[in-house]
Amino acid sequence: MSVNTTPTVTAEEYLAADRAASFRSEFVNGEVFAMSGGCLAHAQLSARFGSELDSALEDGPCIVTVAVMRLQVVVGAAYFYPDVMAFCGEPVFAKGHRDIITNPSVVVEVLSESTERWDRGGKFAQYRRVASLREYVLVSQDAIRVEWFTREDSGAWTYREAVGPEGVVRLEGLGVSLGLGRIYRKVAGVTG
Repeated sequence: MSVNTTPTVTAEEYLAADRAASFRSEFVNGEVFAMSGGCLAHAQLSARFGSELDSALEDGPCIVTVAVMRLQVVVGAAYFYPDVMAFCGEPVFAKGHRDIITNPSVVVEVLSESTERWDRGGKFAQYRRVASLREYVLVSQDAIRVEWFTREDSGAWTYREAVGPEGVVRLEGLGVSLGLGRIYRKVAGVTG
C-alpha cells in the first residue's frame, strides 16, 4: 500500500475522486492510499473464496460481494475495498451512497507481500470498529493457509487457522465450512 503524498483530503473529496478515477484507492483519517496492482494468484483466490462462500450461503439470507463494494468503517474516517465481503439480511448503505456498505458480517483479505503487514495490523484495527463484523479472514497467496479471527460475544477476537489442502475454514458466525483444497484449486505457485 503506497501513501498518496497530497495534502489531507476530506471524505467527500476522496469519494468524488475515487469514483472518477481509473484506479481504486482507500481512505483513512484524511489520507488516501492507492491500492497496489494485483497478481493472478490474488485474483484467483479472491474469486474462488467468494465463489465458495457464496455457494455455501446460497440457501440463506447472506449476500457475498467480491472486490467492488466500498466498506465504510466510520463515517468520514475510513473507507476500504475488501477482497470479499458477506453481509446477512438487508444491506445497509452509507447515507446517500449505494456503492458503500456499512454492515458486513465477514471481511476477507488476500494477503500480498506489499499489504500483509497493513492487513494484519492497521486495517484489522479499523475493521474491528465495524459493529456488525463477526469474522475477519486472511488468505495466503504463498501457501495453502487461511487464518481467521472470530468476534466472541464478549467482544474478544479468537484466532484460528487452517493449513494444507485438507484444511477447513469454519466461519461460525455464518455456520459454514470451506475446504482449502477447493479454495486453492488451480492457483499456481502456492505451496501445500
